[in-house]
Amino acid sequence: MYANSNSQIITNYGELIVELFDAVDSSHWEALADIFHSNIIYERPGYKPFVGIDRLLTFYQMERVIASGKHHIEHITIDGSYGACWGRFIGVSKEDCQIDELFADVYSFEQGKIKTRKTHFFRPAV
Repeated sequence: MYANSNSQIITNYGELIVELFDAVDSSHWEALADIFHSNIIYERPGYKPFVGIDRLLTFYQMERVIASGKHHIEHITIDGSYGACWGRFIGVSKEDCQIDELFADVYSFEQGKIKTRKTHFFRPAV
């Protein structure tokens, strides 16, 4: 279960994923502590894993190269305490460059929050 900022209880992990992207797209960083487990492990290409909510918040507030944009989720699937979603992010970097990136995320959930997240991008790398 998850209580969002409106004190509404969310029991569907798919809704938790939607809340995650709404918070990120609106730069509502305080909401991330309600969405992610305090011991979150987030793996993202190009970075060492972010371990713990404080490290994750530092990334979003200070290091993220994206200035603004929106995640367009194509699909979310949940299987017990695991889930995945995929879609497209369209936005602008802090260097004023256009971003149009396909992505996929996989998650595990614990105590009503996201415990692990791994992001994948759809571009040649190897």
